[in-house]
Amino acid sequence: MTQPRTLRIDIWSDVMCPWCLVGWGNLRKGLDLLDGEIEADIRWHAFELNPDMPEEGEERTAHIARKYGRTMDQSREVQGRMREAAEQAGVSLDYEGEEPAPEAMMWNTFDAHKLLTWAGEEHGAARQTALKLALFEAHFNARRHIGERKVLLKIAEEVGLDREAAARALDSEELAHKVRVEERAAWDLNITGVPAMIVENKFMIPGAQPAETYADTLRRVAEKTAA
Repeated sequence: MTQPRTLRIDIWSDVMCPWCLVGWGNLRKGLDLLDGEIEADIRWHAFELNPDMPEEGEERTAHIARKYGRTMDQSREVQGRMREAAEQAGVSLDYEGEEPAPEAMMWNTFDAHKLLTWAGEEHGAARQTALKLALFEAHFNARRHIGERKVLLKIAEEVGLDREAAARALDSEELAHKVRVEERAAWDLNITGVPAMIVENKFMIPGAQPAETYADTLRRVAEKTAA
């Protein structure tokens, strides 16, 4: 039986980014279409959609309207299209917690990226991905304040990471520098929007693509980089 080819995929994204979750869902579907032919070694990298977001955050519909010059109704329409794309990708952007639902907010994500960088360095790719998905769920499905330290530490605990070590990571100036380096690397790579996936350090897949596009691209990369 032929052994699957493992391709490294570096993903720049933000945990506030709905299209990043859609892209993840379609990437997983694309890998399923390859039926074991290709496996992915996935690493997540920092990209802040709103690096200047204040501590108090901003309501999501108003944020989209302000940032992209839309009316509130147009902002709601955009979010509706995002939810449809998410459903097709097998992921959810919908609130799934207890009622009454908290207000849908946008938060500053710099500390979340510090935790993700730490998790990848100290605990490996699989645990980093588990934390990334937990942050997506916390933001979209539970509407937790993931810009808040105590919430981030709780999420770290929920995926099996040590709370005290996570707290030290949040306090680390070295990790803050590493996040900034990752963000500068995105600009050096001409990444101005996310998700952006770089396969085998050479081939970029920009934006949230259909599952078939991911499958076809990964197959072509595997062929081009075969030993």
